[in-house]
Amino acid sequence: TMSVERFGIRRMLPENVRLISGPGCPVCVTPKNYIDKAIGLTGLEDVIIFSFGDMLKVPGTHSSLLKKKSSGKVKIVYSALDAVEFAEKSQDKKIVFLGIGFETTVPTVAASIKYAKKKKLKNFFVYSGHKVMPPAMRLLAGDKEVNIKGFLCPAHVSAIIGTMPYSIISKKYNIPCVISGFEPLDILQSILMLVRQVKLNIAKVENQYNRVVRVSGNTKALNLIDEVFSTHDSEWRGIGVIKKSGLVLSRRYSDFDAEKYIDFPKVETKMDKGCI
Repeated sequence: TMSVERFGIRRMLPENVRLISGPGCPVCVTPKNYIDKAIGLTGLEDVIIFSFGDMLKVPGTHSSLLKKKSSGKVKIVYSALDAVEFAEKSQDKKIVFLGIGFETTVPTVAASIKYAKKKKLKNFFVYSGHKVMPPAMRLLAGDKEVNIKGFLCPAHVSAIIGTMPYSIISKKYNIPCVISGFEPLDILQSILMLVRQVKLNIAKVENQYNRVVRVSGNTKALNLIDEVFSTHDSEWRGIGVIKKSGLVLSRRYSDFDAEKYIDFPKVETKMDKGCI
């Protein structure tokens, strides 16, 4: 979406070709209640929140993580491993990492949880808001009012999951799918590939981003996700609950589940008026 805007790609296209952004980035689709509960944790004396920087400005009902940062209860990291290392040095504190992201970032968080288990840490936890992309695409594909004619599939997610999940969507809903790179020529070529499929009345998965994405994806990363996490129904901001679209820690790693081992303060979430 950012590349489409930056390079003015919408203005290059004929009127009968519309690019619709969605379902959204991982931060965009994180529900407000998750933010409110994360902010609530900052009120607990022995808890410190660790998060990627893009989460801090997301508004909750009454505040944001950025506003709580000055208290020293919220810290920005570039890797979940940084939070694990902090937990090793601060055994008197409960360290909670906010697990936000699609399949791209989930393997790194999974690896961090495995490392924490190896170190036998009792004070490191993950508050998982992780989501997976194909269920959201299936929801959109099956909605006749939305009437999507083709999917530009996400590049980074595809580098992990490969092409097979899109094949199921393409066959079941008869919707063309093209995995696209980020450069302007990547996007334009991918749009052309979709238009050609629509014109020929065919629906298959094409991989424009084949310099990075493989059919089988990243099998090591996928095995890591399957080991550490399991799927459950999850709420997406602006969409609602999508079945089996979220990830929670599996039984084997449930000792690191923040929701099971930390008494979250009760919070009241209010939806924004005027937002669909």
